[in-house]
Amino acid sequence: MHKALLFKKLKNNLVECTACNHYCKIVPDRCGICGVRQNKDGILYSLVYGLTSGSEVDDIEKKPFFHFLPGSSVFSVGTIGCNFGCDFCQNAWMSQCTKDKSIPVPPLYKLSPKEIVYFCIENNIKIISYTYNEPFIFCEYTYDTAKLAKKAGIKNVYVSNGYGSKEAVELMSPYLDAINIDLKSFSNTFYTKICKAKLQPVLDSIKLLYNKGIWIELTTLIIPGQNDSPHELDQIAQFIVSVSQSIPWHVTRFSPSYKMRNISSTSEAKIKEAYRIGKTAGLKYVYAGNIHDQDLHSTYCPKCEELLIKRDWGYTRIENLKDGKCGKCNARIEGMWK
Repeated sequence: MHKALLFKKLKNNLVECTACNHYCKIVPDRCGICGVRQNKDGILYSLVYGLTSGSEVDDIEKKPFFHFLPGSSVFSVGTIGCNFGCDFCQNAWMSQCTKDKSIPVPPLYKLSPKEIVYFCIENNIKIISYTYNEPFIFCEYTYDTAKLAKKAGIKNVYVSNGYGSKEAVELMSPYLDAINIDLKSFSNTFYTKICKAKLQPVLDSIKLLYNKGIWIELTTLIIPGQNDSPHELDQIAQFIVSVSQSIPWHVTRFSPSYKMRNISSTSEAKIKEAYRIGKTAGLKYVYAGNIHDQDLHSTYCPKCEELLIKRDWGYTRIENLKDGKCGKCNARIEGMWK
C-alpha cells in the first residue's frame, strides 16, 4: 500500500477521496467506488501503486492519438479498477474485477516508476501512456512516473474517462502532455444507467484540461440504439466545437462486449454518418475508428484538403505536413508534431 496524495480527513476516521469527481466518503477498511483506494485508520492508501496488470509497447495511434507525435512508439501501462462501471467495457477483466465478483482479479506485477522510465530510456521510447483502466484512480503512481519521465525528456499521456477531479488535474497538469477522453454520450441518463457516473463532470473536465493547455483528443464509441441518434451525435459535436474546432474527434465502432453482448456491432454507415455530422458541425478533424477506411483515418488540411498524414490500420506516414503546417497552403495544423 502507498499513502494517497489526494484525500481529506473527516471525523470518526472517515476520509474523502479527492482523486475523481465521485468524491467518495470512505469508512475505515473500505474502498471507494474504484475499488483500489482504501481507508486504513483514517488514512487513504492506493492499493495498486507500483503494480501493473499489463504493459506493452504500442503505436501512439492505437490510444488513439492522431495529432500527437504520429508514428511514435509508446509504452502503455495499466493497473486494475475503475471509477465507472460501463456495461460495454472492453477491458472489464482489468477495470471491473474490483467490483464484479464474477471476474477474477488478474495477476499484478511489480513495476516501479523508475523501472518504467528506465525501460523507455533503454528502448528509445519517447512516450508513456497510462491506459487500459482509468489512470486518475492510480494518479499517485502516474504522478511519480511522470515526474521522472519529464526529467528524462519523455512525454506522458492519459487515456481517460474524463472523471478526474480538479485536484487531480492540478496535480498532473505540470507533467501531462496529452489526454484522450472518452466522451461516451451527451445524455446524463446514459451516463447514470450505463456508466454509473454523470455527464457534467466529464464536460467540465474537458474544458478544464483544454484551458490548462494539455493536448486533447476525444473518442465516442457509437453503440447502436444507445447513443447513436443524429441529434445526440450533433450535440456531442456542437459541444466539442464550443470548446475548440481543433479538438480531434474519434467516432468508433462498437463490438459486443461485457454486459452488452446482445447488441450488434455498429454499422459502417452509422460511423460514416457520425463522421459527417462532426464535419458539418465545424470540427476540423474527425476520424473513424474500427472500420477500414483510409480516407477517414487520414489527416487532411482543413483549408485546402491536401493529404497531410496517411493512415491505413497500423500504417502511418507523413505526406505533406511540414513543421506543423500544411506543405501546400501553409495553414497551421493543430497538434504536437515534434
